[in-house]
Amino acid sequence: MWRNRAAFRLLNIKLVPGAPQQLENRGFKMMASSATATASNIDSNTRGQSTAAAKSLNVKELRQASTAPPSFNIAKMTELLDHDNHEMRKQFREFLSSDDLFIPRYNVSLADEREAALQKLQRICDAKFISVLDFKNNPLRIFAAHELSGIIDGAMATKMTVQFNLFGGTVLKLGTKRHHDKLLAGIDTLEDIGCFGLTELGYGNNAIEMETTATYDKSTQEFIINTPTTLAQKYWITNGAIHAKHIVVFAQLYVDGKHYGIHGVLVRIRDDNMKVMPGVRVEDMGYKIGLNGVDNAKLFFDNVRVPRENLLNRYSDVAEDGSFTTSIESNRKRFLTVADQLLSGRICIASMSQGGSKTALTIALRYAATRLTVGPKGQSDTPILNYQLQQRALLPLLATTYAINFGLDYVKDRWAFQNEDGSEHQEVVTMCCAIKTLAGWNLHDVASTARERCGGQGFLACNGLGIAIASAHASMTAEGDNCVLMQKVAQERLMAFTTLPVDDGKKEDLSDVTYLHNLLKKRENTMFMTLGMKLMAAGKDGRFDTWMYKESDLVQGAARAYGERLVSERFAETISAADASCQDILQQIYHLYLLTVMERNLGWFVTSGTMSVDTGAKVNAAAADACRVIAPQTLNLCEAFAITDSMLSAPIARDWVEYNVRDNQGEVI
Repeated sequence: MWRNRAAFRLLNIKLVPGAPQQLENRGFKMMASSATATASNIDSNTRGQSTAAAKSLNVKELRQASTAPPSFNIAKMTELLDHDNHEMRKQFREFLSSDDLFIPRYNVSLADEREAALQKLQRICDAKFISVLDFKNNPLRIFAAHELSGIIDGAMATKMTVQFNLFGGTVLKLGTKRHHDKLLAGIDTLEDIGCFGLTELGYGNNAIEMETTATYDKSTQEFIINTPTTLAQKYWITNGAIHAKHIVVFAQLYVDGKHYGIHGVLVRIRDDNMKVMPGVRVEDMGYKIGLNGVDNAKLFFDNVRVPRENLLNRYSDVAEDGSFTTSIESNRKRFLTVADQLLSGRICIASMSQGGSKTALTIALRYAATRLTVGPKGQSDTPILNYQLQQRALLPLLATTYAINFGLDYVKDRWAFQNEDGSEHQEVVTMCCAIKTLAGWNLHDVASTARERCGGQGFLACNGLGIAIASAHASMTAEGDNCVLMQKVAQERLMAFTTLPVDDGKKEDLSDVTYLHNLLKKRENTMFMTLGMKLMAAGKDGRFDTWMYKESDLVQGAARAYGERLVSERFAETISAADASCQDILQQIYHLYLLTVMERNLGWFVTSGTMSVDTGAKVNAAAADACRVIAPQTLNLCEAFAITDSMLSAPIARDWVEYNVRDNQGEVI
């Protein structure tokens, strides 16, 4: 780097702090290399000293030097973040850290990547860290397993969520004893791997219009499962290409020519020797932009016959004579019931996203604490974590990740412990949709920003940030496109909306978290009241056009306002119940989270009159100050995530100098 610095001096180019590192990391080396010959004899002493320093660079000591003594009890913070199943989480972390199988490999074939994902999941199942019966006995344990698995391998975690939540959970909740006796034990051991057959090529978010049919034949007491058109093929079916024996096919049910809406039917797609069953066509979807350990498939059914008993019949049933009985009165409500496993699936995805965000932040911030570049004296003696550029990019995301953690914990509890009479269900649906979108979007922001702020190192596969980016995109799409889910949030919230109490006389004070939270409530009130008035003005005939063609930004903004207010509310409640040693730093993180929301939405807050122009002009400086306050505790806050070195695996999060002593070929094992 110093040779390049000398070349820049000769060319009379002024260097800003960090410029040589940034230029090198981004591959802009043409200017430096063209001046190499001219600069070869300049600053030779400095170059020699710099080389010696690099050789003696102790990454662990640098990381320790960049970390202030913790201002809080890290173990208590971990306990707060973990929320539940503390002993299971501790044992699971130790388990994931003790087996080389969980160390990622990168230069592998598609077949090997898929096999590795299955082997990892098998190892976890053999150790009994997850069971489909957790949905009855300890539902929060399911989500804990997803978060920790998401740290290790997004593909493996995706296979897990389909096996245990979508397939297993559907069999458990929609099936009865005959299905449970046959499948539940094999679901836990992976002897019976399954798929969830809802999405079709032509029908994703509009799945209620799907074309696959299940027609009852009284003469044989069988259902005939059929894919009538190309658009009706089951699409993106996880576990289907290679590993699954079973699928829950969602299909339009017909008995004696009468339509009874969508129901789930168990269909065998492979025999015990893994040979595809007659009438079933499986097509491998091949490579994706990421998560290639997941074996996605397209499935077709050519009048495949299955026994009448394969209908998942907890709520509806067809008798031998073809008589149909149900405890749910309408086709639409039956669809919402049979697809209800998507709800817990959204919490699973949010949990996986949180695992990914915590991992990416830890990688980026650990590296930033040890990557030295130009300091005030022109020498490479300053960690890039000291720079405001690095802090302003990463610390608001750290605060947001903490905030979403506490919001997600609340949603988990509300889902797991809701009243059995269903009185809370619609509110829980809204929360689940909102938290899934916020967690997924946050992972996207974290992964993309961390990759950029780690420079060229962030572009290496072995440093894990590419996996986080791919996982974010999967999260934003799977089990409900985020923006479409936010439409649902806005709709459900609007139907149940009552104005939140606000303090109109609150003094404008950016250092006061109660003032900032009050602004979030005002934003939510204003947006939903505005949306409601626009829909009323449009009338019944104009409602669709207003919602879908004219006010999409308002719909999305209102939904996000609800989600961010909910997260803020839960953060404040969490602080009040936290260990005393953690409350001060949590208050600082909460403050930064609120200022981050203000910064991202500053145009709305000022132009709507919710915040004065003078106060709005000070938000950026207040957020920068909040970052400076938190910065000394950054690595301690990451330490509270309790992600072991083995689980991180990324060289830049460990000892990246030692890693580069040998020819590693980009592998970490």
